[in-house]
Amino acid sequence: MMISVPKQPPLVEDLRNHSEEQIAELRQLLAAGAPSRPDPRRPGFYEVEGLSSTYYVFKYPTGTKVLLLGVWGRESDPAASLVVCTCPAA
Repeated sequence: MMISVPKQPPLVEDLRNHSEEQIAELRQLLAAGAPSRPDPRRPGFYEVEGLSSTYYVFKYPTGTKVLLLGVWGRESDPAASLVVCTCPAA
């Protein structure tokens, strides 16, 4: 599933203290229509896959604003690899 974002650059609000580089990469990913996975337990929440990081975001229903909630490394996070191992694709 992909997050649809209007033609304008998305307004990204950082709720933590993420680096400017991470925020800039997330903006680029959203503008390019990067692959994302919806959180099955929380409507409006998504994981957006970057090259080396995964971004956990909330997208407002209007599509004009995205809240950045968390960032973790795709290969370096042992918890993320456990999730991949315990939740095989259907």
